[in-house]
Amino acid sequence: MRKINFTKMVASGNDFVVLRIPGTRDPGLRELAKKICDRKYAVGADGMLLLEKSKRADVRMRVFNADGSEAQMCGNGARCVALYMSHRSPLTAHRSQIKIETKAGLIGSQVKGDNVKIKFTDPKDLKLNIPIKVNSRLLRVNFINTGVPHAVIFSEGLDEIDVFNLGRAIRFHKKFSPAGTNVDFVEISGRNSLAIRTYERGVEDETLACGTGSVAAALIFSAQLSLPDRQAGLSAGEAGADSCQKINVYTKSAETLEVYLKRKDSRFSDVWLKGRAKIVYKGEYYV
Repeated sequence: MRKINFTKMVASGNDFVVLRIPGTRDPGLRELAKKICDRKYAVGADGMLLLEKSKRADVRMRVFNADGSEAQMCGNGARCVALYMSHRSPLTAHRSQIKIETKAGLIGSQVKGDNVKIKFTDPKDLKLNIPIKVNSRLLRVNFINTGVPHAVIFSEGLDEIDVFNLGRAIRFHKKFSPAGTNVDFVEISGRNSLAIRTYERGVEDETLACGTGSVAAALIFSAQLSLPDRQAGLSAGEAGADSCQKINVYTKSAETLEVYLKRKDSRFSDVWLKGRAKIVYKGEYYV
């Protein structure tokens, strides 16, 4: 049997297995992700985060979903990696700023206690009010790529939505083929606040939180409702900008994620995600 050292981490309800195993080929990694993320027979997690050396950043993060598929980016996963590097890596220990390489691009981060803030690459492919038919019902969905694709649907009565079945139908809809999409159901709860439930591609179920989904919801909200350029109480320098929007996103885990952004027409920049993360435990897994 092979022994693999791992660290279990969680960020706002998204949980991950974080590990370093140099030299393992991709097919083996996909199979390992499926096994180690199993909640009955292994550690259990929404995904596996593999840390590798990077020539462009402090660390390279690869994201494997619970089904073994590899994603380009994970917002809450990146926040966990930033915390891990700040606390457990000898090369970056006690540093508050960590740069992370992902398949979606370079991610900046700021660590302060258990609060971790990450800077996204600029979102792309914004599309509003896309008509699709699901189960003989016409829906209008919005789309944006925040490192991974997200379909965002505004609704009322968020607690009553069948996130699993409706989310799954949209996730596999031909409009978003062949890659598919994550699906976010969003309810406006205030002038600058949202509540969200997410069906995650790769996990193939609803999760307690989704970082890229929370950012996607905030961006679509901003684009559709034209929020003012400056929110009261937002200090200069937050998210690295003198003037920005701040949107609170309430997740199913009951934790609040903060999204900071700048918008000009349909273009976004200086997009940050802030929330809590923590190291839960470390251990050995036997393959």
